[in-house]
Amino acid sequence: MIAQPPTDHGHRDGHEHPVVSAESDRRWLSAALAVILLFMVGEVIVGLLVHSLALITDAGHMLSDAAALGLAVIASRLAQRPARGRFTYGFARVDALSAQANGITLLLLAGWFVFEAIRRLAHPPAVEGAPVVIVAVVGIGANLLALTLTGRANRNSLNVRGAFAHLINDLWAFLATAISGVVVLATGWTRADAVASLVIAALMVWTGYGLVHSASRVFLEAAPRGLDPRVIGEDMAAVDGVSEVHDLHVWDLGAAEPALSAHIVVSPAHDCHKVAHEVRAVLAASHHIDHATLQADHRHDKQPLLGDDCAVRHGPGYVSGD
Repeated sequence: MIAQPPTDHGHRDGHEHPVVSAESDRRWLSAALAVILLFMVGEVIVGLLVHSLALITDAGHMLSDAAALGLAVIASRLAQRPARGRFTYGFARVDALSAQANGITLLLLAGWFVFEAIRRLAHPPAVEGAPVVIVAVVGIGANLLALTLTGRANRNSLNVRGAFAHLINDLWAFLATAISGVVVLATGWTRADAVASLVIAALMVWTGYGLVHSASRVFLEAAPRGLDPRVIGEDMAAVDGVSEVHDLHVWDLGAAEPALSAHIVVSPAHDCHKVAHEVRAVLAASHHIDHATLQADHRHDKQPLLGDDCAVRHGPGYVSGD
């Protein structure tokens, strides 16, 4: 039995969240993309008018935000394609692929920022403070609007989190740029721009590493955060009629969709199908796992218990406390 994918993960952390869908995700992400693209074009125009290489370079950073949002929109659409042909799990893990791409992009940009900041610390260029402050303040407003739009999408999605992380880092970049512009105007210390870049790079490394690490957990089929396989196995073994649970695997299909497979041994006095149904109900109610594949059968004569060397072959097992 294959259950339908969960439609709402908003209660996993015990708090109420708005119900979102893939279609609404794409609308909010597309709106945020439009805001970023409009500002990026305006920044290039201003940079050309005032002959500011710094503003044009920052527009290149905005291009990475636009690419992240565009990738998020495409990944959201692909992730909704049904399972078919050789893709028996569908395309849910495109979510993790998109997040990993965004994380790697942030790490690469951070490396470039560090290199450029060190070069500017050694040989600080002439920086016009006024245009930098004005564009940075407008950029803060544009980023806040884009963040508000993106924040309405499903934040459980690694894909959305990746796009959101790009925007957060860009917001910090504009804040740091505005402060450095004020410092340049007030004191004439042009190295303030390079110092701000180093701070931004550190934040980008932190966020980029987090995205790559989370996506890697999906690809390595580790148990999703917040789900403890030991606790899940014990809860399954506590269901009336379950004698043993083994071959238990918990992983993330992608797009915050947990999956589970296990072998449950049912006591002879109980019906396998009924017990399996009750186990699925416990998994859905207590752990928000709706995609569960269970092999349920009765113990055959002379079949060893989990306490014997059979457990070595089947991995961690859980025996009913009855």
